[in-house]
Amino acid sequence: MTLQHDQVMNALRTVQDPELFKDIVTLGMVKDVKIDGSTVKVKVELTTPACPLKDVIERDVKAALTKIGVEKVELELTAQTRGPAGPRRDALPQVKNVIAVGAGKGGVGKSTIALNIAIGLSRAGAAVGLMDGDIYGPSMPTMLGIKGLPPQVRGAKILPFHVHGIHAVTIGALVEPDKPLIWRGPMAHGAFKQLLIDNTDWPPLDYLIVDLPPGTGDVPLTLCQLLPLSGAVIVATPQQVALDDAIRALRMFQQLNASILGMVENMSYIPLPSGEILDMFGRGGTAKAAAQLGVPFLGEVPMFMELRQNSDAGTPLRNFDGDPVLRKSLETIVTHLAGEVSKRNLGSSGPTLTVT
Repeated sequence: MTLQHDQVMNALRTVQDPELFKDIVTLGMVKDVKIDGSTVKVKVELTTPACPLKDVIERDVKAALTKIGVEKVELELTAQTRGPAGPRRDALPQVKNVIAVGAGKGGVGKSTIALNIAIGLSRAGAAVGLMDGDIYGPSMPTMLGIKGLPPQVRGAKILPFHVHGIHAVTIGALVEPDKPLIWRGPMAHGAFKQLLIDNTDWPPLDYLIVDLPPGTGDVPLTLCQLLPLSGAVIVATPQQVALDDAIRALRMFQQLNASILGMVENMSYIPLPSGEILDMFGRGGTAKAAAQLGVPFLGEVPMFMELRQNSDAGTPLRNFDGDPVLRKSLETIVTHLAGEVSKRNLGSSGPTLTVT
């Protein structure tokens, strides 16, 4: 049997991206097809290197081609992160996706989640930036292991630190370590804008993660005014007291016309050496809140001593190389977040992804 190009393409049209709910040909993911007798070589470009279902796509491509008589499938999977559709006229055109990480109150581990999302996306192969936008209490110098290091400059621009595989900027590197940062509204707006846009030389990035101050103040409003967001991630702990404030933060982003990419439950439970779980705050509260609000739940992070130790030591990569439960929890959040960004960029109207 002689295979024809149209026959192969029609077979590939039966393969759907499991998150985007469209076939991979329509989505423009099939980049090259070569036929050599009964062997077909296919190049498929995923919408993010952190694609959570690449194994499913690989399986379905091979199955679809086998059905039409292909004896050998040589599949090459690549990835090219996409940004929102349409022309870009904002101040950071070299950044494909800007993702805000916020929380309704302090102390829920928002900065820890923001940092580990950035690290996880970078480990998957994406070009990632991290802006420590918590200008009232920047904690990234400690967690990145750059405390006391002055940033490099080129002309009038700050060069982001290139550390742990990501490009990071923090106002904590520009002030004395113990100096209190006291800002009135216009000052906060100006400082945030300078750090995000005016004074920082960002390289081309697939994702820029912006760690915001907790609450519903001036800085999130400034961010939404300055740049088009791919969306926001809301971090909460499971108990109702924290969720009440988290929901206010979520509603703020919705009021500012920013998409909600999902909610993350931090400090979900304490894993004990015996293998049992100590449920301190009511595990699952954030997942229930996300379901009630109709937004994605991206995952949960248990209370690991290792996570705290690595944050204090400025060694975040170790979170992905140690306890497999911790690594899995972080990678789950990263892949689900990347999937949500892709869905919004490609206008998918599929069902909300919820993890329980």
